[in-house]
Order: sequence, then structure tokens, then C-alpha cells
Amino acid sequence: MRKFLLLFLVLSAALWAQPGEPDPEVPAGDEETAEVTEQQTEPVEETVEETVVEETAQGAQEGEEVERAQSASMDPMDLFLAGGPFMYPLLLALLIGIAVTVERFISYRKVKINVGPFLEKMGGFIRKGDVKGAEEMCERTSGPVAAIMHSGLLRHDKGLEAVEKAVESSGGIEMAYLEKGIVVLASISSIAPMLGFLGTVSGMIRAFGEIAAAKNVEASLVAGGIQEALITTATGLVIAIPIQMSHNYFISRIGKFVVDMEEASIFLVDTLAEMEHLKQL
Repeated sequence: MRKFLLLFLVLSAALWAQPGEPDPEVPAGDEETAEVTEQQTEPVEETVEETVVEETAQGAQEGEEVERAQSASMDPMDLFLAGGPFMYPLLLALLIGIAVTVERFISYRKVKINVGPFLEKMGGFIRKGDVKGAEEMCERTSGPVAAIMHSGLLRHDKGLEAVEKAVESSGGIEMAYLEKGIVVLASISSIAPMLGFLGTVSGMIRAFGEIAAAKNVEASLVAGGIQEALITTATGLVIAIPIQMSHNYFISRIGKFVVDMEEASIFLVDTLAEMEHLKQL
């Protein structure tokens, strides 16, 4: 059985290796003529293809020129007017956000002090027993650190407990000043995208309303509504992103001021306790 199987495999391999028979439809004598004809036809086909490609490229260039000639103006005023009625509250939110950001930046810059040297000078006055000089130094220095130090020094003769309460109360007042306007920035950063999305909905409603009212639907009918939707969305995001960044930056600045106030309050209480212990005040 194995011999017959091997014989069958050998015959199959031999038949598979035989060359294929020539195409009966093409005579043997005409093979050379067919090859010559194909060689003569190839350049003509290549020439036609090149001509079609050139014409297509020229047509594409002409189409680009037509599209560029028909492109809409991208002036800021045109975009504002195309954005629809929701662009006005967005503009108001932008102006308020810019005003609060500039005001907070200037305020924090004015009250910023180098806490280390300031506390060293304050400690020198207190250790010498010159509480009046320390109070005057606090009055000449702006910022929350100097404010809470001055509040505590005014009650140093009433005991450490009174000093701590005065520092705590003054710290709450200074925190309220530092956080002034931060809620406005947080509100704008959340409301501006909502106004943009509301403008998007309004634009899409207008676009579909025009489609429903028109008998023949054209792209120009819905282009205005879609443009309004996209412009308001982009405007809301453009306003919210920098305002949110400003809000986060000011929050970090407030955290630094809080750390400085805590350091100053601990330093004041410890120094007064040391002086009270030494009976120099």
C-alpha cells in the first residue's frame, strides 16, 4: 500500500512540474506580432495617463483658488457678530475675569514680603523690650503677616491667650481679603463653557429650523447656525482656560500666604512666651 502511495505522489509531482501548454487562441506565429503591438501601445497609454494627471492637477489648483476666493473673513468683529447673542455675555465674562485677575495680581504683589528677615527684625525688637518699635515696624509693612503680628503685639500685655485670639481673628480677616475675587474667577471658569454650549444648542436649533422651513436644502442654509454653534463653543473654552489657570495660580499664592502667617504667629507667641518667662516685658 505504501508503494502505491509513493508512486502516486511521484507521478503527481511529475505532472505538476510539466510546462503549461500555449494558449490555443493565440497562434504561435503571431506571438512576436502581439509583443510588438503591446510595445507600441504602452507609450500611447502612458502619454494619455500623464495628460489626465496634469489636467486633474490643474483642476485641483483651480478648485483651490475658487475655495480660497470664497472663504469667509476671519476678522474678530466678524466672528463676534457671527457667534450670535451669546457672545455678549461671554464678552462680559471675559472683561470681568481680566479685571479681577489684574487686580489680584497687583494686590498680591504689593503684600508680598520676605518673611525670614522680617521676623528676625521683629524678634530683635521684642527681645530688647521695644514693643513699640515692633508695632511701628508692622505698621510700616504691608501684608497679612505684618497685620497679624501687629494685632498680637497690641494685646501682649493681656497674656498669651489674648495674643493667640487676636492673631486668629486677624488671620481670618486677612484670609477674607486674600480670597477676594477668587470666587468670581471660579464662577467665570465654569460659566463660560456653559454659555458656549448654550450658544451651540441655539445655533443648532436655528440650523435645523432653517432646514425645516426650506423646501430645497442647501449647505448655505445651515452654515450660519453651525458657524454660530462652533464660535460660541470655542469662545467659551478660550475664556475659561486662562481664567481657570489664573484661579489655580492665585490659590497657590494664598496657600503660601497662609503658611507665612502661621509661621509668623508661632514665632510671635513663642517669642512673647520666652520674654514673659524671662520677665523682660
